[in-house]
Amino acid sequence: MEFVANKGKNVEITVNGTTYMRHAIKTHFVNQGEDYMEIFRKYVSPIYEEGDIVSSSEKIISLCQNRVVRREELRIGFWARLLSKFASHPDSGVGVGETIKMQYAISKAGLPKVLAASVAGGVCKLFGKKGVFYEIVGNDVAGLDGFYDRVWEQYRDIGIENPENPSGVCDEIKENLGMSCMIVDANDLGQEVLGYSYDITLSEEELQGIISDNPCGQEQQTTPIVLIRKKT
Repeated sequence: MEFVANKGKNVEITVNGTTYMRHAIKTHFVNQGEDYMEIFRKYVSPIYEEGDIVSSSEKIISLCQNRVVRREELRIGFWARLLSKFASHPDSGVGVGETIKMQYAISKAGLPKVLAASVAGGVCKLFGKKGVFYEIVGNDVAGLDGFYDRVWEQYRDIGIENPENPSGVCDEIKENLGMSCMIVDANDLGQEVLGYSYDITLSEEELQGIISDNPCGQEQQTTPIVLIRKKT
């Protein structure tokens, strides 16, 4: 098969002396409540070979699991309005500089923890250290996507939470479809491996290195799944 990369990305990448080829798999726009097993069966099964690894965006797994918060479910209060004024506004998506995500943080982590995180984060920024707020409030808040329509209008009024039990999902895909799989939270600014199937022997650092340039892309490519194959 011919391996295809998204615009601005490369098919090949070398990690710890081993070269891997990545194929960005184009899918339909995945909606809430779909069956991720059927998505993998339809788009990945025809090209998967033994020894390949499939990298999936966490967003499509979360949507399939109905891990969605709707804008109308979050009533923005005084503290969310106040604290969001002092937070940063990243270009890559919605952060707690937006009142809706700050309210989500308060609802998820509790006001005392969010207040402590805001103070600690502000102090640490003075010394050049970023990300302390999210370290304190936790991955659930840090991992929230959505409430943001610059790329997809469909995400304007929904927040997409982290998938539930990502390693378990990968094991399920391995058991039912025979595919080695990992689920990642990746954009052009950073990448994190959330879970992977039990048969994968590469380290998390190596897995992260293979998708370190975000081969899924960050625009309207609809390529949330990447097939990874060791180059021979």
